[in-house]
Amino acid sequence: MSNGIKQSKALKLPAAPLVNLGDQQHELWTGEYFNEGVGGHGGLFDKLNEECGVFGVYGHPEASSLCYYGLHALQHRGQESAGICTVEDGKFNYYRGMGLAKEVFTGENLSPLTGSTAIAHVRYSTAGESKLANAQPLVFKYREGDLAIATNGNLDNANIIKRELERKGSIFQTTSDTEVLAHLIARSEHDDIVDAVKDALTQVIGGFAFLIITKDKMIAALDPNGLRPFMIGRLGDSYLFASESCAFDAVGATYFRDVQPGELIVLDRDGFRSEQFTESGRRAICAMEYIYFARPDSDIDTVNIHSARKRMGKKLAMEAFVDADVVTGVPDSSISAAIGFAEQTGIPYELGLIKNRYTGRTFIIPSQELREQGVKMKLSAVRKVVEGKRVVMIDDSIVRGTTSLRIVNLLREAGATEVHVRISSPPFMNPCYYGIDTPDRKELIAAMNSIEEIRKAINADSLHFLTKEGLLDSIGQGSAGTNSGYCTACFDNTYPTEIVDVTKVGCACD
Repeated sequence: MSNGIKQSKALKLPAAPLVNLGDQQHELWTGEYFNEGVGGHGGLFDKLNEECGVFGVYGHPEASSLCYYGLHALQHRGQESAGICTVEDGKFNYYRGMGLAKEVFTGENLSPLTGSTAIAHVRYSTAGESKLANAQPLVFKYREGDLAIATNGNLDNANIIKRELERKGSIFQTTSDTEVLAHLIARSEHDDIVDAVKDALTQVIGGFAFLIITKDKMIAALDPNGLRPFMIGRLGDSYLFASESCAFDAVGATYFRDVQPGELIVLDRDGFRSEQFTESGRRAICAMEYIYFARPDSDIDTVNIHSARKRMGKKLAMEAFVDADVVTGVPDSSISAAIGFAEQTGIPYELGLIKNRYTGRTFIIPSQELREQGVKMKLSAVRKVVEGKRVVMIDDSIVRGTTSLRIVNLLREAGATEVHVRISSPPFMNPCYYGIDTPDRKELIAAMNSIEEIRKAINADSLHFLTKEGLLDSIGQGSAGTNSGYCTACFDNTYPTEIVDVTKVGCACD
């Protein structure tokens, strides 16, 4: 079976009465391809994938340039596609493409994106079919003019709503939940766009952060449980929105505050105003943001990610100490926890594993034998550091177990006499319905096996996971109530919303 990239000359869609895909022509990547630099379904690395990041600017003459740099800062949240949409004097200008932000945007296609209002989006890569049709922001024709939407998250009841809308005559041009929201807005009995958006938001269930622009407004909204990270920044008199605070640092902006659960924010010529589109539900910020997804220099709900991960490592050391010679972390998300573990135990922290930062999409198709050894394209063990040593390997999670096995064996091949695995999160046992790309439950190794069985499967000398109590204590500053205001459903099966469609796992972009 070929693992090459199949390409067509252009993505051609049937005439769409609602969705405007623009005049640009782009390549459509289809079929299976070898992508050692990114995770994805069935890839060499079984890490979880956050599906997207959003960024918005209101009231700045260089809005598109700010979005470009904001997307660079959020690139870890999405590597499949990138897009920017601006509005100037009621006219929409937009560009989207497949690949990284630096691959999609050039001076030539950025310069037409004029205007002081803009929203932008990055989407995560998967190992299957990639579709430009799902690249965001999506631009729609609306009775009051153009409408553009960028989304981070997942609508659990999107398929149910979509089937009902199709029975009533709606025609969908993408597989994105974002289009479902657009149809609900268009079908609302309210002529005022703000009221129509509120009406649409009250009909959807899930974890979501929406950025919407019209000819004269920007609207931001967060789900009633606050599942997805979403914050506001300031740059002079301008307002910015981002999935992570690190994007504000990239453009010289300052953090203002987090968007609150169930909050709808409107920016227009009358200024900044906030209201609730619904009552806030149980506060449930995604715990995996703190464990794995967010950049270490980001703050979410005023908690610094690096500091929280260091505390996870310290707590893990207190819960599961092991006598060893060196501590090493799996780059990059586990480094902070590994430093915390080393500080707590006094065992030296060493760079026992090095990440090759120049891997990514490759058009070189390796043999099956080389695919099996493909982990070495991404990670290398430092032989002089681990040879003859008892090694504690810190990682943030175990999904299917295949990556952990490969890394443990990598350390053993480099001469490690013992490899003790410590995971800075509880066992990942349940799929996510709120925007994280997770496998089916039967593919999650912790859902089907005991910890001892997992230890044997990954060839470790010992294995321990951080307890849920240790995790919540490490993040800190949560609210009162269930799980201190964090969503831990992937660990304990306690979902903050009703799950109405168990097949709807993953992202609003899919």
